Amino acid sequence: MSPPLPPHALTLADAAALIAARRLSPVELLRDCLERVAALDPRLNAVVRLLADGAMRDARTAEAEIARPGGGPRSPLHGIPVGVKDIIDLAGEPTTCHSKLCLDRVAAADAAVVARLRAAGAVFPAKLATHEFAIGGPCFDLPFPPARNPWNPAHHPGGSSSGSGAAVAARMLPAALGTDTGGSVRHPATHCGLVGLKPTYGLVSRRGVFPLAFTLDHIGPMARTVRDCALLLGAMAGPDAADPGSAMRPAEDYTRDLHLGLRGLRIGFVRHFHERDTPATPEVAAALDEAARLLAAEGASLRDVALPPLGEFAGVNRVILSGEAAAVHEPWLRERPGDYAGLTRRRLLPGILLSAVDYVQAQRRRAELVAAVEAAFREVDVLLCASSMEPACRIDDPAEVDRTYGRQARTPIPRGTRRRWPRGRRRYRPTPPGSARPAGRCRRCPRRPSRRARATPSP
Repeated sequence: MSPPLPPHALTLADAAALIAARRLSPVELLRDCLERVAALDPRLNAVVRLLADGAMRDARTAEAEIARPGGGPRSPLHGIPVGVKDIIDLAGEPTTCHSKLCLDRVAAADAAVVARLRAAGAVFPAKLATHEFAIGGPCFDLPFPPARNPWNPAHHPGGSSSGSGAAVAARMLPAALGTDTGGSVRHPATHCGLVGLKPTYGLVSRRGVFPLAFTLDHIGPMARTVRDCALLLGAMAGPDAADPGSAMRPAEDYTRDLHLGLRGLRIGFVRHFHERDTPATPEVAAALDEAARLLAAEGASLRDVALPPLGEFAGVNRVILSGEAAAVHEPWLRERPGDYAGLTRRRLLPGILLSAVDYVQAQRRRAELVAAVEAAFREVDVLLCASSMEPACRIDDPAEVDRTYGRQARTPIPRGTRRRWPRGRRRYRPTPPGSARPAGRCRRCPRRPSRRARATPSP
């Protein structure tokens, strides 16, 4: 019996179920995904390096293991293709960070998150585009062109995990890894109509991932459904003694309570972020109201919640990120500044001018902001707020990219905020993403991005 949809159109969970039932082979799935890449990537530029031969070898190995008498999949990820943002190491492959500075930087070993996924049986067919060093923007003065939005290739897919968002939204891959320091998983999830998860700080090891900001960096999954992200997180998470920021907490089955639905869940709607602090466009504001209505219809209780002004979260994040990124890039900024894209250089240089006083004061205010969010979570279980305040803009309009890039509410919540769930409701506990909708969605929420970015969807 053949699968009900073309393999590339299946969600990760559906593909895993068919593989487990031996109705779909990992080789068939990968071959269909590679054909999709060949058809669409010349327009989308999501793939920096195609690793088809190695991935096909791994897919054939997975196929043989699963088909063996008495065998079966090691995990739901066995034989599933997963794309990797090109700041994450794959052994023997360049980790270019989309930069002239790292074209010959070949990884000696897998990043910890890749090693965990590989142990679960995942295969890795592609390194995916990113903004340069995960901080630049869509630039045309780099070794690789910027990824484009599959719903309309003239538009920005969001970033910095731009290739991950474009590849998954275009059905070239069922899932991908991104990184998130100030919104870089959730921004492309928003603009490409996906689910993007920024896990709790330290839940997923950062070892083998090129750093942007040591105390803000996260690795997160990107996929088409919440269940898919939960399956990925279950394989990605876990303690790592080699990562000083590791939470040293074992992974869990993050899918276990998805069947419970939303009844009884207390949701705090942070309206002032998009209504007063950084006003959203009418289209985005209406989408947020519709998401709130649908969540309530699913049984959740909603109430308005007030947090400190959005600008305070953004300012604290920017000082910390700029200072820590400057510490990473200071030698190259002094010795090879011309090898950065102009936009990346402009975003990195202000960190050189920050003082120790600036950084310490930002960390002090960060602790106060965390306390304010913790106080909100004593009254609610989840916070709902905007991601981007505007639809995706044209990618070839640098002034508009610059204007819209900071108009977002992804910066909250800073590091490691915890929350309590209602008794009897055991759920996974990622750091509240600050972009619950539209970057993620409930079963009945609209599945596509805004009309402007949706003008000419890819086939």
